[in-house]
Amino acid sequence: MKIDYTKIIRKNMINVFKDVLLDIEKNGLQEGHHLYITFNTNNAKVKIPKWLQEKYPVEMTIVIQYEYWNFKIKNNSFNIGLSFEDIKTDLEISYNSVVSFADPYANFGLSLI
Repeated sequence: MKIDYTKIIRKNMINVFKDVLLDIEKNGLQEGHHLYITFNTNNAKVKIPKWLQEKYPVEMTIVIQYEYWNFKIKNNSFNIGLSFEDIKTDLEISYNSVVSFADPYANFGLSLI
């Protein structure tokens, strides 16, 4: 049996991402921290409004910085409310759909693909 190093590394990088989100859920964003999260919108476990799916049929980047709500970390996904074109929108994003995330303030980022 071959060891699937790619799968093992991806799982652990997702855990790093999840730990960052858990910290934000518990403590909020501190100082100048903010996240850019890119994810596949065509993932079956991603729940976004149809109009956003049509506008971003493959991939989308969200920014978590000043204004967000209903931020909830779950085992396989996270929920967040954001405003798009002044429309308050709730999203559910599967960890498996995440392509990358970055915190420019900390000069940190990971590519999860």
